[in-house]
Amino acid sequence: QIQLVESGGGLVQPGGSLRLACTASSLVFNGYFTKWFRQAPGKEREFVAGIAGGSGLLSNYTDSVEGRFTLSRDNDKKTVYLQMNDLKPEDTGLYYCSILHFWGQGTPVTVSS
Repeated sequence: QIQLVESGGGLVQPGGSLRLACTASSLVFNGYFTKWFRQAPGKEREFVAGIAGGSGLLSNYTDSVEGRFTLSRDNDKKTVYLQMNDLKPEDTGLYYCSILHFWGQGTPVTVSS
């Protein structure tokens, strides 16, 4: 069993930044691809970004966040970070991280003036 805890969400104005964190309860986390998803109110959950395990050199992003969001990982802390810059209202949603079939509870992001 792997527990995932997301943090770092909040309310930010358009153009602002947030850094989300996904922290795992097990070192097993470090070896696996970690994904971030989001779910906006009234919409289906969608893939946002993912980062490979280990050194995390490989990552991919959905088109709408490419160039604005950046993933990184700190294996000593069993944590993956999602740096979100130039946030837009359409980035609003509940952000989840996932590894294998494990999911966190999500952290809310609201982009509004």
